[in-house]
Amino acid sequence: MIAVDTNVMVRYLVNDEPEQAAAARTLLEGLTPEHAGFICGEVAIEMVWVLERAYKFTRAQIADVLVELIATDSIVVEAADDVASAAGRYRRGGVGFADLMILAAAERAGATPLHTFDRRLAGIEGALLVDSPAAGAPS
Repeated sequence: MIAVDTNVMVRYLVNDEPEQAAAARTLLEGLTPEHAGFICGEVAIEMVWVLERAYKFTRAQIADVLVELIATDSIVVEAADDVASAAGRYRRGGVGFADLMILAAAERAGATPLHTFDRRLAGIEGALLVDSPAAGAPS
């Protein structure tokens, strides 16, 4: 298995630098289940940020990319269940992908509710606004 960085994924997806895009295509299309590419959670988060901010991809387009990566048998996505959960929530709008990944990790660890000062994040099941009277002290 080899690890793949954000910039390789972005070049592959947006094809804005022809030489780098060609190299990314050769690398990624040459992967197999036996010689897979590894996408860590941090790369997924950074890739979403770059596609959203720099390339103006819609949430639906980005969620589709994430789901397709997870489904690709020559790509191993770290915490794929977290990425899938966050992608589904991200598609619906509101909260940023990084925050949704944090919530997914908390849920996976059984560490809910996730206490936050982020009002939008606190509006999602599994998260709780710290300054709300219901937040209370940890038990």
